[in-house]
Amino acid sequence: MSQKFEGKISFINHDKQYAMIEYEEGNKKKTVRASIDEKLQKEMKEKKLIKKMHHFMTGDIVSFTVKLSDRGDRMMAVGTEFLYNNALDVLINKSFLNNKFIGYLKMVDDKYFVKEIDSYLFFPVPFSPWQNVPAELDLNEQVNFSLENVEKKEKIFATLFNNNYIPEFEQAVKLFKTKMPVIAKVYKITPYGIHLNIITDQIQSKIPFEENIKVGDTINVLIIYLSKSKIVVEKV
Repeated sequence: MSQKFEGKISFINHDKQYAMIEYEEGNKKKTVRASIDEKLQKEMKEKKLIKKMHHFMTGDIVSFTVKLSDRGDRMMAVGTEFLYNNALDVLINKSFLNNKFIGYLKMVDDKYFVKEIDSYLFFPVPFSPWQNVPAELDLNEQVNFSLENVEKKEKIFATLFNNNYIPEFEQAVKLFKTKMPVIAKVYKITPYGIHLNIITDQIQSKIPFEENIKVGDTINVLIIYLSKSKIVVEKV
């Protein structure tokens, strides 16, 4: 039977679905690569080799065995199973009391993350379609952020405190708060809906399909729901 090791995930590439694990063997520090492919995890769960699937993060303590790769050119971790992440639990508990953290803005594989200043945990930072994303000069700079979706560890993400939105979105926010109708222009019609330019072509939404409406028509609408990722309107 292969020897089981415990180690800590020190690096993750979610796009290429692999992680690097630091561990000790015979008082020597070693690093080994592990696959975090969801299909592989599902197969392992079905075979009852692991108890449940997990979205791996930097700092996770995992168990695994080591074997020679199929190509025979390096050792690799197999049967990787999540055990715990004390640092993540500490941050989650803190978020219930004071959801304000400090970190550094990073970019990995063209995606934005923040690295929490004490734990070094990385959290993805999704941006609104109407948000001005940070410039290259902003990378590696200190930022304040909060943790969202903390009830689901595998789907936690960060929201920056200071955000910069395009002027059209700021205008949409005012229209939503004042409940003021706006004249929207039809730019596309499909069997599933009528697509509208609400404020130029920067702010768009749609209403249910209706007969006798054509591209280029204008329609009075009211913004009834607005969030950082979605705008819903209704005809008035």
